Amino acid sequence: MSVGAAFFQYVLEQLERLGGVSSRRMFGAVGLYRDDVFFAIIDDDTLYFKVDDSTRPDYESRGMKALRPYKDRPDVSMTYFTVPADVLDDAEELVTWARRSVAIAGVPKPKPKPKSKTAKRAAPKKKAKRAIREKRR
Repeated sequence: MSVGAAFFQYVLEQLERLGGVSSRRMFGAVGLYRDDVFFAIIDDDTLYFKVDDSTRPDYESRGMKALRPYKDRPDVSMTYFTVPADVLDDAEELVTWARRSVAIAGVPKPKPKPKSKTAKRAAPKKKAKRAIREKRR
């Protein structure tokens, strides 16, 4: 996992028209953010954009692959796909793809439903009920 300075600079230049792009180093890779929305990863001099079910076919139809960050677990992938080289080289097209990725990444994940505080407790066993009654006497 590494990111070359020249490739990193090239990606940032290509994304200038997107505006508001910042970066943070993470585990040898670089995360790209637009206004605090994490939408892309650069790893091993490859750019990956966040995808969902609506955009994944655009990447898969071009033979692009999902990011697989764990060399020892190749079956684990993420919802980030390689950006096609022709898209990366066309700044205008790259910004279009990036905007879709930002929109996807900016959608809040549904929060799990909180457990009800009024959940019924299991009824105490008969022996426990007797012990409680005897303590009260």
